[in-house]
Amino acid sequence: MADHSNESIHRALRQAGLRVTSPRVTVLTRLRERPHATADELLAWVAEQPGAISRQGMYDVLGSLVEAGLARRIEPAGHASRYEGRVGDNHHHVVCRSCGSVADVDCAVGVMPCLAPSSSSGFTIEEAEITFWGRCLACRAGAEAASHTNERNSP
Repeated sequence: MADHSNESIHRALRQAGLRVTSPRVTVLTRLRERPHATADELLAWVAEQPGAISRQGMYDVLGSLVEAGLARRIEPAGHASRYEGRVGDNHHHVVCRSCGSVADVDCAVGVMPCLAPSSSSGFTIEEAEITFWGRCLACRAGAEAASHTNERNSP
């Protein structure tokens, strides 16, 4: 289990060269507990905590955490950007086409960059970012229920 203690968060911020501030600690703690949150979801949660921050403040905190390598921004096409505290292990994501929920997918091979491209086109490959797309269990169940309802209501 990951260490989400304030002490480990403070240590991570200092090691990344960032000042330890209440907004950074609060946001990084939440990202480690609840990955794949949007900025709006984080803002709503932080608003319930002492020392709420503004929308711009939230984006500033997220930007500094991403830049320092303490958080990762993922941008599933057609959905809001999401942030997570799981960094440095080159894992991938699966995104529901219906509701936009996101889940982690561990690297299939375990060695970065996980995939060897057929050609690097002269680039030094540092990371592979893969997004799998599909339908989550809840959306599939809802679609099946709607399908059964439609079948019963058909003449």
